Amino acid sequence: MNVSHIKHWPSMTFRDVDAMTDWLSTIGFREHATYRDDSGAVVHAEWVWDGGGIMFGVARDDAFATEPGASSAYLVVEDPDDVVERAVAAGASVVQAVKDQDYGGRGGSVRDPEGNLWSFGSYQPG
Repeated sequence: MNVSHIKHWPSMTFRDVDAMTDWLSTIGFREHATYRDDSGAVVHAEWVWDGGGIMFGVARDDAFATEPGASSAYLVVEDPDDVVERAVAAGASVVQAVKDQDYGGRGGSVRDPEGNLWSFGSYQPG
């Protein structure tokens, strides 16, 4: 995938990067790049989603990112019911069940295993 067109890269910090990369893969993210230090810790990773991407790394003292579990994201998906179901099966907890939204589309929200809030919806802003 050519990622040069992706201009928005939110940044997240995870406690257990390996577990979170498994979770991200389950909901549809794909690895673009992952860089590890000499100890094997992920210091910078770039993973893509259709139309977007995130950067992340392990929580460490010199990281310039949010605290683990303090991030949120909205991802546009064709079938939010399916993505939320996969997210929950991989360890997320439901915050808001998927439903038809007053502003259009259908969507719901979960907290990933580290506490970050992810909303999935068919509504496309703009």
